Amino acid sequence: MPGSPEIVPTATIPGAWRRTARGAGLLGEDGTIAATIFAEMSALAARTGAINLGQGFPDEDGPIEVLDAARQAITDGVNQYPPGRGSPVLLEAIARHQRRFYGLGVDPGTEVLVTAGATEALAATILALIEPGDEVVTFEPFYDAYGGLIALANGVHRTVRLRAPDFQPDLDELGAAITDRTRLILVNNPHNPTGTVFSRETLELIVRLAERHNAVIVTDEVYEHLTFGVPHLPIATLPGAFERTVTISSGGKTFNTTGWKIGWLTAPAALVTAILAVKQFLTYVNGAPFQPAIARGLDLPDSYFTGIAAALQGKRDVLERGLVAAGFAVSRPHGSYFIVADAAPLGYPDGADFCRELPALAGVVAVPIGAFCSPEHRPQYASLVRFAFCKKVDLLERAATQLAALRPASR
Repeated sequence: MPGSPEIVPTATIPGAWRRTARGAGLLGEDGTIAATIFAEMSALAARTGAINLGQGFPDEDGPIEVLDAARQAITDGVNQYPPGRGSPVLLEAIARHQRRFYGLGVDPGTEVLVTAGATEALAATILALIEPGDEVVTFEPFYDAYGGLIALANGVHRTVRLRAPDFQPDLDELGAAITDRTRLILVNNPHNPTGTVFSRETLELIVRLAERHNAVIVTDEVYEHLTFGVPHLPIATLPGAFERTVTISSGGKTFNTTGWKIGWLTAPAALVTAILAVKQFLTYVNGAPFQPAIARGLDLPDSYFTGIAAALQGKRDVLERGLVAAGFAVSRPHGSYFIVADAAPLGYPDGADFCRELPALAGVVAVPIGAFCSPEHRPQYASLVRFAFCKKVDLLERAATQLAALRPASR
């Protein structure tokens, strides 16, 4: 099951790492690896037979051209270690992609690095670029890996809160959070879990603040091709940004291949070299036959990329109608796989409790937004829950119908 934790005694983990991991929320006090809310909700879905709209993975395969390219690569013997920076065919495809969609010129030999998904790119970047005590600023709610990775690197995590319903930051708060102690500004855009797409004004302010305080910008852009009615604007395209920006993405969301774990980053050569020095001691390399397959995907025609966004927008709308009919207050997302709904109008002030009851109430599973927040800020998001709409239309229609039945049963 995706996201299921392995239960091991903490006694097997050296003391210093045990303390750090516990501080990052990775270990429980009872001697086990802490189970995430995602694992809990997926287990609940499996146990009850509920529709799992909690975890963000598609239930449909990606384009046949990409799948066939992987099969062909295996047949052709592309099954051993690829080069440390990545297969040349993928490095070159990533460089073409950046120029084609964003006008960014990157050198495939020195400014591109293939990783084991975007998560490894984030881990290697954070471990490479911060020293103990350095501050890393993110928006909050934040993808749960960010807090753990920052803590494991002995960094200090600072957040700028995003508030419903639009989940855009207060620019004064953003300016106050970034100081001379800030080493990295980590921006997830389009944003998980809220589905917001940050304004140009926000992105330009981030660049100015990074220049003022000599910080590095790290962008997590895995949903770059999944925006609805608004264009994706990479920070690296803004004046003065490229030389201090690490841009991270992956093929999993764009090509429905989340299990392949083929990610990448682009950055100035000196930053890539520093990150590679760490990455080589994490996975070393990965996914040899999947790398040429993702390269094939990146070269698909424009119609593919516009088509996947349009199809996903239609799925969003199906689920949104069901949530509105049920009586939720809904924040319409402009990107990603996710939609945020407020359960308070249904009489549920605690989103975690609501998510635990939802399989019995409507045969659907979601996750509370509080799972993406620091403990001190969790109460401010208490009634909000996240639903994933990256599923087959007929499944979403069934989920929408079941959710709509909540209104007369609300408390």
